[in-house]
Amino acid sequence: MLIRRETPADVPAVRAVTGAAFAARAETPVPVEVTLLDELRGHGAWLPALSLVAEGPGGEVVGHVVCTRGRVGRARALGLGPLGVHPDHQRRGVGSALVHAVLGAADALDEPLVALLGDPAYYGRFGFRASTEYGVTPPDPAWGRYFQVRTLSAYDPDDPALRGPFAYPEPFDRV
Repeated sequence: MLIRRETPADVPAVRAVTGAAFAARAETPVPVEVTLLDELRGHGAWLPALSLVAEGPGGEVVGHVVCTRGRVGRARALGLGPLGVHPDHQRRGVGSALVHAVLGAADALDEPLVALLGDPAYYGRFGFRASTEYGVTPPDPAWGRYFQVRTLSAYDPDDPALRGPFAYPEPFDRV
């Protein structure tokens, strides 16, 4: 498996993988995660260097992850997601490889932290912890321990700017 940056030619495959990955939980014909990706691409929060795909053995896109520009107060931060793996390739390490790769890429770009909404049992293995452990409050208090943060090398625990409310890019609020 190869993890690489998404190219413009990958967009239809990424949409298809994301649609397939979230179809079982979708309440609409097109899962909200596909619409969210479309909206994020047209928004200034999209970071091409942090939109990664996993290629299967035949070169086909089998997974995708993206981090977009978020904020903790006025300080820059990243929001991870959506992360999607085609159902035919789930439980084979594709999602883990994508998370490791996007965290490494974010760290190389000197980002201080990555936030996400997800299962603590899954994301804990990558170093994510409840956001409140770092003084970061979720956009919705009901998210509780499911809103998590992973600090990176550029994180300074003594920097008060890296504490406070987390804000995803605007498309997250619309979609």
